[in-house]
Amino acid sequence: MKTFTWTAPLGGLALVLASPIFAQGAQPTQNGQRGNGAQDASGQTPRPGGGLPRETSFPAIASGAWTGPRTADGQPDVTGFWSNTIGNHQNFTDPQGGKLRPDRPHAPSRVTDPADGEIPYLPAARALQQDFAKHADNPVQESYIEPLVRCAPAGVPKTFTWHGFEIRQYSGKVFLWFNSGWRLIHLDGSPHLDPSIKLWQGDSRGHWEGNTLVVDTTNNNGKALFDRNGNFMSENATVAERFVFQPDGKRFNYVVTITDPTVYSRPWTATIPVRRYTTTDRPDGWNYEVSVANRPGAPVSVEWIERTCVENNAGFGGGAVGVPAHAVVIAR
Repeated sequence: MKTFTWTAPLGGLALVLASPIFAQGAQPTQNGQRGNGAQDASGQTPRPGGGLPRETSFPAIASGAWTGPRTADGQPDVTGFWSNTIGNHQNFTDPQGGKLRPDRPHAPSRVTDPADGEIPYLPAARALQQDFAKHADNPVQESYIEPLVRCAPAGVPKTFTWHGFEIRQYSGKVFLWFNSGWRLIHLDGSPHLDPSIKLWQGDSRGHWEGNTLVVDTTNNNGKALFDRNGNFMSENATVAERFVFQPDGKRFNYVVTITDPTVYSRPWTATIPVRRYTTTDRPDGWNYEVSVANRPGAPVSVEWIERTCVENNAGFGGGAVGVPAHAVVIAR
């Protein structure tokens, strides 16, 4: 008998921005639809007050040769600040719509296989996800509070939908710095950690194939959620990631396939479009949380702004419920 456990971790509650730079104005409406989002770009809608436009479609990027600059150890040079282009993080399969904005036009689902844009849950796992979504705004037990709003790391793959992030590269390593934690991808061929060791961001081992960073992530602890609707994987999941970079280095598509026979009826794939920050972009409190200093006679300096997590300050289950962590076990 195979089982998985989904246990709400102990901890604090909600997040607050430490950045002095915030998006201004209301979110714009979009034209989009559910289903496969990997299609030709068809325009963008600017965000009031500046910041990265929300896309309703995005270009496919083919794996192939890398023709751009390289780091000292020969990696394709993709160092910089990046952000997804079809936020938000409320609902993984319904970007720009989701639980809190049901009346808003939506972007395509991030799920690109199956073609219907839905995560192929087994019935018991689907019931668990729907139960979380039903109670997320009124968490009568601790398992109904999303871990991220209690200062836990966002986990894989949500980190690529939760605000912007930075990529740094070192000899034999790729470092991903999120405002909800970090990941280190080892490129040296070393083995994965012992299976008994479980981590919020998993254990990542990868290699480059031309313009594509291919990563195998194991050792996930199964506690992080994909969104605020309770979409999830268990600690039994294996995650195959492909970071497919455009030849000019301006964009990449994050393509992730998740396999977990204790939760899903089949492996499934999601695609998240990502764009590199340039100094022509206006930083905001969602896409690019960076500080830009333009000093006369000196190169423009761009730095990552640290985000502070503070307990008990906001919604999404934003109140202590005073009950022990709740564990759910599904047997197959």
